[in-house]
Order: sequence, then C-alpha cells, then structure tokens
Amino acid sequence: MLIQLFNKKEFLVKKDALIDSKDKNKLNRQSDNEIRTLSGYILKNIYTPDDLKGFDPITNLGLPGEYPYIRGITKEMYREKIWSMGQYSGFGTAKESNQRFRYLISKGQTGLGIALDLPTQLGLDSDDPQAEGEVGKVGVAIDSLQDMEILFDGIPLDRVGIIRTTANAIGPIVLALFLALGEKKGFSPQNYIVRLQNDVLKEYVARGTYIFPPKPSVKLVIDTLEYCARYIPHWLPLTICGSHMRHAGGLVKHELGFAFANGMAYLDEAIARGLKIDDFAPKLTFHFLVHNDFFEEIAKFRAARKLWANIIRDQYQSKNSESQKMHISAYTAGVTLTAQQPLNNIVRVTIQALAAVLGGVQYLATSSYDEALCLPSEEAVTVALRTQQIIAHESGVANIVDPLGGSYFLEFLTCAIEKDVIEVLKKVKERGGAIHAILDGYYQREIMQAAVEAQKQIDTGQRVIVGVNKYQSGEEIVMPDFQVDPSVEREQIRKLRELRKQRNNSEVMKALKGIEKAAKEDKNLVPFFLEAVKVYATIGEICNVLREIYGEFKEPIAFLH
Repeated sequence: MLIQLFNKKEFLVKKDALIDSKDKNKLNRQSDNEIRTLSGYILKNIYTPDDLKGFDPITNLGLPGEYPYIRGITKEMYREKIWSMGQYSGFGTAKESNQRFRYLISKGQTGLGIALDLPTQLGLDSDDPQAEGEVGKVGVAIDSLQDMEILFDGIPLDRVGIIRTTANAIGPIVLALFLALGEKKGFSPQNYIVRLQNDVLKEYVARGTYIFPPKPSVKLVIDTLEYCARYIPHWLPLTICGSHMRHAGGLVKHELGFAFANGMAYLDEAIARGLKIDDFAPKLTFHFLVHNDFFEEIAKFRAARKLWANIIRDQYQSKNSESQKMHISAYTAGVTLTAQQPLNNIVRVTIQALAAVLGGVQYLATSSYDEALCLPSEEAVTVALRTQQIIAHESGVANIVDPLGGSYFLEFLTCAIEKDVIEVLKKVKERGGAIHAILDGYYQREIMQAAVEAQKQIDTGQRVIVGVNKYQSGEEIVMPDFQVDPSVEREQIRKLRELRKQRNNSEVMKALKGIEKAAKEDKNLVPFFLEAVKVYATIGEICNVLREIYGEFKEPIAFLH
C-alpha cells in the first residue's frame, strides 16, 4: 500500500538542530523589535530612495515587455490577454473527472489542470498491489489510452485552452497519450496545447513521485523536450517547479534558487543532446507557489523574471528575446489553508491570487476553501474560480501593467530576493550542480531547517495563523461529505482487466519489446511510447520495462545540521 507519497521523506534530525535557541544563524530568528517577511527579510517601517542605493533598480527597471522583464513579459499584459484560469482538478475514475471538467468549463474556466492519482504518477497500474488504497484518491486514475478517451469525452481539445498535467516521472508517456488521444479524436496536435510538468528533479527533494534514478529520469525529460522542439514546437514540454520546495517548507530563495538550478541542469542536458537554447527555451514554463506574504510574493515573481532573463541571455548566449521571457504558472498555497474555520481560506486564497496577478503571472490556479478537509466540492471549486474572475473583471487591477512598479519597498525587496537567489545558485554550483546537490542532501537540509523554524514560530505564536493559534472559535471540525467512493478502485481495476482481455496483446508485447530495445540503445523513447499507447499498453506495463533497464531509485537519508 502506498503511504503519503507527497511527503514521504523521512529525515533524521539532529537533536541540537531543534533545541539550540541561542543560535544566531537560525533562519527567521528575530528579536522582539524586528518585523520580518515570511522568508526572513527584516522590514523597516518606511522605504525611501536611500534604500535603493547599491541596487540601482530604478535606472535598470525597464518597461513591461522589455529586457530584463522585471515589469512583465509583454507591453500590455492583462489589457491584452487575461491570465489563463486553469483549476487543478481530477479524482476517482476518468468518468467522474470528466463530469467535473465539464462542470468547470460551464462555469467559465479557460484551461484544464489534471490531477493524477499517486499510482499513475508512480507508473503503477491500478491493480498493482502497491497501488492498493490509493487509486483515484488524490487525482484521477489513468492506466491507458482508454482512460484518456473517457476523461475527454465530449470535451473538444481545441476549445479548452491549455491542458496541463502533473506528470513528472511519466512525462514522456503522458505526452504520448495526449498525442494518441488527439489522433483518436481527429485533432491535429497543431490545434491544441498540452503543458507537461515533467520536472523530475524536484521529486527527489520535495514530493516523492520519482521512479528511476536521476540520470535516466533526466534523460526522459530531455526526450520529451527534444521531441516537442522538433515536431510540436507550440506545446509546453517542461514546467520547472519551485512551488514544491516552498510547499515543503522552503523560503523564497529556495523556491527560486533550486528551481533555477534544476532548470539549468535540464538546459545543459538538452544542449549536450545537440539542441540549441533558442530551439526550446521559448516554450519552457515555471511553476511557483503564492504564499500569504503579499509584497514578498509580488517581489518574488519580479525577481524571478529578471534572474531567468539574465541566465538565459548571459550564461546560455540566447539571441531570441522569447527565450529570455519567463512564463509563470502559479498556484495559491494549499499549505496555508486550515481545517479550522475553513471559510477563512477564501480570504487567504483571494490575497494570494491578487499577489500573483500583481506579480504578472500567465497561468493561475486557485485553491478551494475545503482542501484541508477533503477533495474540493463543486461549491468550493466554483468559489475558487469566481475569485479569479472577480479579480480579473471587477477589481481594476488588470487595467494597469505592473501598477506597483517603482515602489521603493517593492523594488528593494525584489533586489534583496535576487541577491539571495544568486547566493543559493552559487552554493549549488559549488556542490557540482543540481543532481549532486540533491543526492548529497543539500536541498533537503535547507528546506527542512526552514520548515522546522516556521513550525516553531507557529507553535510559539510568533507567527499568527487565524483560527489555529489565535482567534480560535472552539468549534468542532466537521468533515464534509465529499469523499472518493471506495468502489472507485474496484471499478477501475475491473475496467483495466477487461481492457487487457479485449486489446491485441501480441501488438502490445511487440510495442513493449520495441521500448526495451530503444531504451538499451539510448534512443529518444517518445516515438516508441506513442506506438505502445496506441495499442493500449498501460502506463504500468511501459514503466515495468524501464524498471528492468534503469532500476528504481532508493532514497538516501538526509541529515539536518
């Protein structure tokens, strides 16, 4: 049975790392007269031009749509096009999730974000013994092309905007499934857009849905990137994620710094494969979390754009301005939502969504107020979507591009974040790059230390969480009724076994042999995955072939010090 794979990291924590309250170097340690942001930046009561000396951001600020894109990647921003509103959803079987997708589209959603269940993300079929109890729980169960056909039944691919998924370790297989689905439904891949997460490196740090060791896993990421660059260049084959580092307890500098370091590891591998930076960089996207600290989050997005533009132009010698523009996907921070007084979460999500918009993101998903209790109900997902729509159409913030640009405080904070992220990148480089820094536990130790300090602040009341450690109501937490029916797993397994009886198994075996041979010869595997999924080979069957060749990753224990 799978066990809490989103947070399955088990760290051995040295006792003195938790109890030494006199350590002046602890993250976020502050005296009684200090006020800090969530990531530890000390705040003055007022900011003036003097605070910008040494940073000189005003003269280098530029305009929206101009390098280094601090103020946004287009001149008109939301006046020209409102951000994509793609709620993250999916649960149970493909049939149930299809009904939820149709519901959201009917309410005005402009994109689809598909949550996959844990067995799917780990390359396990629903009838695998390790999948028991997890089928359809935290996302939709997808075993084969048959499930994809049901999931998108009655949903025209060319009319739903961008479709995104959480596929990481199975990124190229899901790419193949979407290509096969389009072919089955009569849609050319030129007529719809898929955005894959496909960032496997962060799985070893903050999430846990990896399958193979890092080296072959990164190879699969680059297979996807290379295939898209050559055959479907308008698709988005890689979303580099910092959000999961933040969800796990990291600070802003970790969220950006580790994401950039991972992104550079992918860039280096792609270039070593023979791709040119401007062949694929324009279609890379980033995914960040939006936490509660309003101004810090706005500054984070602005600093991120500047940093990435500099990296792509100066370190990778890009000549194409489109390669230097960071396209940002943001998700409001589910980690901030509370089971106590859940309606308070509507306010939290609204503040976070507003920060994302003022920070200039291109895609936004908003959390549902009941996420700390259960899978989101229809009422809750509607409120989450309406939150974005009200910000877009009633608040007026979309009418001005970067309305906070030039604020002494915001520009100071933007530059301070930039400086700290550069320092994180230097430390990763000193350790031999992202993969080495992950394997020696550097990422994990940094994130865990920050998480420990944050929890201390909550436990002592230094950081106020309304309804949790202050302003409690004493009311009993009532669990809503919306839960995944246990019969979902039985039905998914029944359907899967029926598929295996009905398909042409000799064709399946032939396709799996083709994958095995190609993997041993180190070929790009996407075309071979495509042939396999077309004849209804399952994700589990494909991954089992790769397990025999690549092996499975066994996580080392990281020590906090």
